[in-house]
Order: sequence, then structure tokens, then C-alpha cells
Amino acid sequence: MPSYSFTNKRTNLYIFLSAVFLVNAIIAEIIGVKIFSGEATLGLKPAQIHLFGDFVLDFNLTAGAVIWPFVFITSDIINEYFGKAGVRRISFLTAGFVAYSFLIIYAVTTLPPAQFWLDVNAKDGAGNSININNAFQMIFRQGLGIIIGSLTAFLIGQILDASVFQYLRGITGSQKIWLRATGSTLVSQLIDSFVVLGIAFYVFGNWSLGQVLAVGIINYLYKATTAILLTPLLYLAHNIIDKYLGKEHAQELANESSMSSFM
Repeated sequence: MPSYSFTNKRTNLYIFLSAVFLVNAIIAEIIGVKIFSGEATLGLKPAQIHLFGDFVLDFNLTAGAVIWPFVFITSDIINEYFGKAGVRRISFLTAGFVAYSFLIIYAVTTLPPAQFWLDVNAKDGAGNSININNAFQMIFRQGLGIIIGSLTAFLIGQILDASVFQYLRGITGSQKIWLRATGSTLVSQLIDSFVVLGIAFYVFGNWSLGQVLAVGIINYLYKATTAILLTPLLYLAHNIIDKYLGKEHAQELANESSMSSFM
């Protein structure tokens, strides 16, 4: 039987990892409305790549992509120690809280603005006239198609990621963490990158199939590259957890999660 101290540590670890996962996912969804230029960030000229006919593609990414890799890593760590059930539990909980967040945001954007708030924010720092209430609505309100596409892609991606991770763990055992973590991310994000764009901008929007494919390719390349580059961070997290739980207890927990995933 596990000691009372280990049981507490295991519970605290799951709560902490779930909180990191939940917070980063919600933030990524909210800030995702902004699109930034990857080339400009690096001081480069626009790529101007011609793909799928006349569509010209630059390396433009949603701001949410900046922190989504940390969601992937946290998901893999939860999977390692708590199995597919642990990932599914926090994934559905997160999807619910994301939906709740959007409902609250939509509700507050409908509230009538106070006149003094409009007056004191009538100009920006350069003296240009602005309507702060319109800006607030434009920034925080996202279309129904984007929300549905994002939540659908998130759940499909997480469930697929958890399944592929445990499949690879069955092959690699406790070795080669990088293979199952990176491999599961590469597979799940291939689906995620196109599902969210397809639903949000093709089904509910006015994008052509070529635009969806072109932007999806860029998003996937970014996610795949980032997943590989962040592999050392994954090992660092595992080392910290092993020290926190104790090497034997950490291995025991990982073995239990693997066994329960195949039962």
C-alpha cells in the first residue's frame, strides 16, 4: 500500500499539473484572436510562399500558439504518471471551463459601457480617437465557428495524443520518453491543426480549402518544430517529479498509469 505521504504528493502533483494545463489552455484560447507575423518577430521579410493556386502564404500564427506547446508537454507528463484517464479527465474539464469563459466574456461585452470610461479612454497614447468599448468587444469576442472549431480540435487532439502516447509507451516501456511524447504530439497536432481551421473558417467561415490547407501546414510545422525543441524541458520536468515523489514511487506511479491504460 502506498504511504500516506506519497498519496498526498500524488494528489498534489495531479492538482498542480491540471492547474498548469487548465490555465495555459484557457489563456491560449482567449489570446488566440490575435495573429502575429513570425517573420517580423525574427526581423525577416514576409515569406510570400505561393501554395494551392493563387493563395500567398506568410508565416502568420495565432498568439495562442506561443503557449500551446506547454499544454502539450503538460498533457504528456500527466499521461506518463496518471494515464489516459488522467488526461481525459482534465481535457473534458478544461473544455468545459473554456466554454464557460467564452460565455462570461460574451455576457460582459453586452453590458452598456459607463460614459466616464468611454471619455477617459477616448484617445490612445498618440492622440488618435478610439472607442474603447468597440475595441473591447473586437478583442474578446470570438465567432461561434472559432469556438466550436477550437473546442472540437482540442478534445480530438487530446484524446488522440493520450492514446498514441500510451501505445508508444507499450512499445518503449519506461525508456525513450522523447519518442512517445514527441511522437504523440506530432500525430495529434496533425489532426488538430486542420480540424480547428476547417470548422472555424471553412465550415463556418469563407476560407477556401486551399487556404485551410496552406495555413494548417504552417501551424503544424510550428507545433512540430516546437515540440521537438522543447524535449529537454520534458526531461527536466520528469527529473523534478522523480525527486519530488521519490524515484521508486515515481516509477511505480508511471507503471500503474501504463497498466490501467491497457486494461
